[in-house]
This record gives sequence, C-alpha cells and structure tokens, in this order.
Amino acid sequence: MNKVRITAVRQTVYPDLMAKYENPIEHTCDVSTGQSWISFDGQCPEGMCNSAWSSMREFVEKLAHGEGNFYDGWMQNPMSAMISCNDGFRPMSFYLEVVP
Repeated sequence: MNKVRITAVRQTVYPDLMAKYENPIEHTCDVSTGQSWISFDGQCPEGMCNSAWSSMREFVEKLAHGEGNFYDGWMQNPMSAMISCNDGFRPMSFYLEVVP
C-alpha cells in the first residue's frame, strides 16, 4: 500500500463572508501553510484536522490503494490531488501525493 504525503499549501480567508455570516469564534484552524503529514495505509495521520480529513479521506484512500488519475487528467501528477477543507470562511488547500 502507498504512503500519501498531505501538505498544506495555501489558506484563503474571506473577511467579507466572515463579517456577514460567521458568529465570532475564539479558535479557528490550527493548520499552518507548509505543514505536512504522512498517511499510512490510507489512515488519518495523527494531528490532522478532522474537518480537513473528511474532505480528503476518499482521495487519500484511493491513492494509498494505487488509484489515481482523478477526473481523467485533472492533475499533472496523476498520483496526486489538490483538495480544500470545507471551511467556507478560511479554506486551506492541501496537496496529496503518493511518496516512496
């Protein structure tokens, strides 16, 4: 089974949407740009945000099992994917890739 590296590559923040729709909260995302994890056997890595994991789990599991080429050529590297977490106010984009 393949190992899959998950790297946080960029976070986008929408202050206008936050001001209009979000209730004030004290604690937001703990993930930092550049942070990475390794998924073994398609499992959630320790320390991974549960919300982010729910957005990428299916892709990580498929990559771990040797599947790829999602959406018929979407990614330059067919054994990778770019997935964003489901936070509509400050989504983090993650690059998923099979590693040796």
